[in-house]
Amino acid sequence: MTDATTDTATARDVAARFSLQTPPVFARVEDERRHRLERLAATCRIFGTKGFGDGLLGHVTVRDPEHTDRLWVNPLGVSFRQMRVSDLVQVNHEGELTVGDRPVNPVGLRLHTAVHTARPEVNAVCHAHSRFGRAWASLGRLLDPITQDACVFFEQQALIIEPRAVFTQEQAAAFADAFGDKRVAIQQGHGLFTTGQTVDEAAWWFISMEAACDIQLMAEAAGTPERWPEAQARGLAGALGSPMFGWSSFQPMWDDLIATDASFLD
Repeated sequence: MTDATTDTATARDVAARFSLQTPPVFARVEDERRHRLERLAATCRIFGTKGFGDGLLGHVTVRDPEHTDRLWVNPLGVSFRQMRVSDLVQVNHEGELTVGDRPVNPVGLRLHTAVHTARPEVNAVCHAHSRFGRAWASLGRLLDPITQDACVFFEQQALIIEPRAVFTQEQAAAFADAFGDKRVAIQQGHGLFTTGQTVDEAAWWFISMEAACDIQLMAEAAGTPERWPEAQARGLAGALGSPMFGWSSFQPMWDDLIATDASFLD
């Protein structure tokens, strides 16, 4: 067995030990929709406590389980820290409201709908103007595998240099094309984008990626950090970067929020 195969097998064994939960399966589409909305509102609350809110900016979207060409999203003018299920609105891919009456950010939504359209396997997309994500995005570089946590994103990142600003559907399509099939993206001069099969997964990648930006900025300020060997980084990305592991990693945050303030469920 080669070293690379050994590293991958070991990482999968680690993932199997930690992935003790699985996402719920629903018999009724109404129950699945309610579940997705609760996780979307919870993600907004958690992002707010982590300081990811920035005025009217920042969006979390999730595909409707019945009308798959529609998205649920947090509206303009409601703080991440105050978000409730009842605040969320549904829009089609043209940005028209189909449920709810609060406005949405048309530019941010354009980016999300382009990714959802191009990637049918993606059910959720997260973007926020987080501090370290913005700082790192200004460098126009991918994150390096300098920690075990950062290895999760090895070969799973897209670097989007152009377009930097999106005002048309053509530019949005170019953004999605540059994103490709990667799990996460860094848009130069803008910030971080993460995707997932569930809101839980996409939220965890965003939180983890923001932390990786923080760590690499600190490490490079102090010196030249060492990279993990590529075979080991690739093995960790394949195991600890799985959708199941991302979903499972979010669950303690959900449990904490339920225990401390479940008002977001209203």
